[in-house]
Amino acid sequence: MGLFDLFGSKEKRDESALKKQAQRLVQKYGPTENRLKVIEQLADQGTPEALGVLCLRFTVVSESTITDAEEKEEARRRLVGAGPTAIGPVKEFIEKQEEGVSWGLRVLSELSAPEEIHATVLALLHRLGREYARDPDKKLTLLAWLSEHHDVAHAPAAAGGAAAAGAGAAGAAAAGAGAAGAGAGGASPEGAATGGAAEREPSSTDAEDALLPLLEDFSDDVRISTVRVAARLAPTERTRTALIELLLRDSDNARVRGEVLAALAKLGADVKGYRPRVEPLLVEPYYLDREGTVKKRG
Repeated sequence: MGLFDLFGSKEKRDESALKKQAQRLVQKYGPTENRLKVIEQLADQGTPEALGVLCLRFTVVSESTITDAEEKEEARRRLVGAGPTAIGPVKEFIEKQEEGVSWGLRVLSELSAPEEIHATVLALLHRLGREYARDPDKKLTLLAWLSEHHDVAHAPAAAGGAAAAGAGAAGAAAAGAGAAGAGAGGASPEGAATGGAAEREPSSTDAEDALLPLLEDFSDDVRISTVRVAARLAPTERTRTALIELLLRDSDNARVRGEVLAALAKLGADVKGYRPRVEPLLVEPYYLDREGTVKKRG
């Protein structure tokens, strides 16, 4: 047995060091100086694995809301400063984490083209729309990003959901997160979190694939947010039908009903094939014209 075998491989030592740094980074009751020191250390290391652990700072809220925001801003600044090396770890963070997703999107917005962020967000929504999640916050964050930043109708393909992380980085960050109770992956090659979506001409069908299943989500807020985003899609028979069916399912839900009617009016959609069931659900200022198209007065 060699001397270095007594202490393990360099990879094992690095992984152990990252685990300890992750524990200190998410220790929300410790002094801010300790967390800032770890942020600086991880940024100086600059490896994809270290940057993946650095993202964990977005997952916890420290005792002081003022210093908490300052620390997260420092982590964001350091990740942006790392340049393209940070893209893979941040995408993987957004894929795997439930907390701090909005911070990850802020970082990506300074490192990636809008089309790439679109692909990432749609890929994640494609997966989340087919999985049960007790907490809807992540879906709401992603939907809010789509609504506030870009035209979904011009988003590129969101093929196949998010890909698995690179094994080495995932081991390091997941180990740190497990010890801290936060859970996280490390780095993966740039673009891995989008499932390797191929670049091609934007397609409204891709957005429909990601969004329309969310119209059946258990959360009123998710359904409403999805309706608002769907109202910006290119009008298609698939979207029209999905919105009308939601209207019929949630006929007693005034919030959802109002949002669906607004979306149908914005899309210039008709209710052909559904008019006898839709007409009793109309509320001011919405009405149907002779062709059965949803209109809004005023």
